[in-house]
Amino acid sequence: MDEKKREEIRGQAKKILANFSKKLESVKLKARKGKKDVGGFREEKNPAKSDSDFRNRLFANAPNKEGDCIIAEKKEWQ
Repeated sequence: MDEKKREEIRGQAKKILANFSKKLESVKLKARKGKKDVGGFREEKNPAKSDSDFRNRLFANAPNKEGDCIIAEKKEWQ
């Protein structure tokens, strides 16, 4: 591809970007309603309900356990 063709493509790309940015300036966004707190965390004072039968089966199948904790090995990647 020769230099003249590259410059023509660059000019077209700049024109497309300029038109796109002008269109974006006219876009009106609605204000977001809702909490702006960080999410994804549960409070420990309100634990999720669990199925006690599932818990008993899980602990029965666990090879290593200590109290309410299951002792699991961590994978070592080589």
